Amino acid sequence: MCGIIGYIGKRKALPVLINGLKKLEYRGYDSAGVAFTRDGSLRIKRSVGKLINLEASASDEDSGNIGIGHTRWATHGKPSEENAHPHRAGKIVLVHNGIIENYLDLKNRLIAKGHEFKSETDTEVIAHLIEECIKGGNRFEPAVQKALSQVRGAYALCIMHEDEPDKLIAAKNGCPIALGLGDGESFVASDIPAILEYTRKVIFMDDLEMAIITSQGIEIKDLTGTPKKKEPIDISWNPVMAEKGGYKHFMHKEIHEQPMAIMNTMMGRISLDSGMVSLDDLELSDSGIKGLDKIYIVACGTSWHAALIGKYMIEDIARIPVEVDLGSEFRYRDPIIGKDDLLIAISQSGETADTLAAIREARSKDAKVISICNVVGSSSARESDGVLYTHAGPEIGVASTKAFTSQLAALFLLTLYIGQAKGTLSEARGMELVSDFVRIPALIEEILRSDSEILKVARKYFRCRDFIYLGRGINYPVALEGALKLKEVSYIHAEGYPAGEMKHGPIALIDENMPVVVLAPMDKVYEKVMNNVMEVKAREGMIIAIVNNGDHKISSKADDLIFIPKTDQILTPILSTIPLQMLAYHIAVLRGTDVDQPRNLAKSVTVE
Repeated sequence: MCGIIGYIGKRKALPVLINGLKKLEYRGYDSAGVAFTRDGSLRIKRSVGKLINLEASASDEDSGNIGIGHTRWATHGKPSEENAHPHRAGKIVLVHNGIIENYLDLKNRLIAKGHEFKSETDTEVIAHLIEECIKGGNRFEPAVQKALSQVRGAYALCIMHEDEPDKLIAAKNGCPIALGLGDGESFVASDIPAILEYTRKVIFMDDLEMAIITSQGIEIKDLTGTPKKKEPIDISWNPVMAEKGGYKHFMHKEIHEQPMAIMNTMMGRISLDSGMVSLDDLELSDSGIKGLDKIYIVACGTSWHAALIGKYMIEDIARIPVEVDLGSEFRYRDPIIGKDDLLIAISQSGETADTLAAIREARSKDAKVISICNVVGSSSARESDGVLYTHAGPEIGVASTKAFTSQLAALFLLTLYIGQAKGTLSEARGMELVSDFVRIPALIEEILRSDSEILKVARKYFRCRDFIYLGRGINYPVALEGALKLKEVSYIHAEGYPAGEMKHGPIALIDENMPVVVLAPMDKVYEKVMNNVMEVKAREGMIIAIVNNGDHKISSKADDLIFIPKTDQILTPILSTIPLQMLAYHIAVLRGTDVDQPRNLAKSVTVE
């Protein structure tokens, strides 16, 4: 969740960069840096820690009228001045937000050609790759195109070339970039508030696009060099609208923030080189993990659904028995838990009263306790032995969206960590899972692009009074979560069931007026789910099916299809959750409810 700012124009660049980074500091906390021209050469200033440190170190600097800046949240490499952005190779300097999946292969190739690396980051590889293309006879723009054709992963980039101080180049794939047009000046930013002080004419870049930015204007091309015509949008946001990022509701904004939320959760915690997971704040040793008899996961509401999915993950990979409890039940049943057991408490706020009571109950019986939460310094974090922060950013909408999927990401990391410590996860399988995991943000972006198609589905069903959601295996808790989202924001009665249990009661509810949302990814229970679909159709139920791309076997049976990309079965819940959130949101908007503040609900339940 790094922040990027770029400027070219008639002002001194450095004050614009610092001011923009202040608006973006929420996107990164561990280091910051700027690059700018001075007397015809490029200068770089970088500092570890808060932005105020960079501001102090650059206070006596003068600058020209072009520069780039960055505030960092570590992915590859610890927080340090060497790992801080901007990164330089020869006359190329750049800043980056994202994860480069194939950086190790690229780095090894470049080292073989004589390149020397100064950081542990994946970002530096891109700078060297562009420099190598320039050495091969390419000018700035085609060098960037050629370099990015070799890169696999998510990126937002802003790039400078010392010999071409009249332009910046930006490029995007899977991470946000907005371009601002002023009077004789142009801007690049990760988020709109960073540039609203200077301009309200904004161009939003799409994936696999690059922009050539000068003081006189901006030219957009695809990565093959084909021009793309884009008209700027006039941003008329007031401060609250700016906070919403231009979305009508916080819930919609937060649904679309999930790729970045997942990236923030994984950042700095996985090695693409070895597949190993590092969770330094857990205070959980390998010997302690090997000595565990049982794991308890305790949560409430949406977090309880994440806990149920976590049970599938941990038992499948780490082979430790897991018991899932509602916080409100755990404290009152005198649970059998002791020193050889681990309690995992999940809470977005870290202040949920019942979950805190469960933590205290477990600690009173000498069990080890770790928390998964989003709020640094919260009560659950302080009262636990260790903590795994999701770093999803503020979630304003009462109905949880990005907090839920980032909890799933945290549980997945914890599962890999435990499996590696216990020796139940092979190195080869770990590498496969990590490789699939780092692609999840880009796959979520793909699903989000189907927003208009999901709106069409919502228009067909928003007047219905009841819904049933069906899922099997690891996707059964997703059915529960999908039903909860619809209930919370639209006030429609909805229930989630294990698909195999449909014949044991819920089938009596199905008729021509009952929409049935079926989670049907192509996994090991796919054929079983197909049988449930046939049972619904035999009773004239209306089927909305969540299926993998390319699966048309179910198309003749379902009334509506919503497609998601295929990934490893254990990661499917993260993807299958997204369209259910979008469906609930659009149905609620069509029904005219208060989406961000549903009646009778609070964001954090801090009393019993």
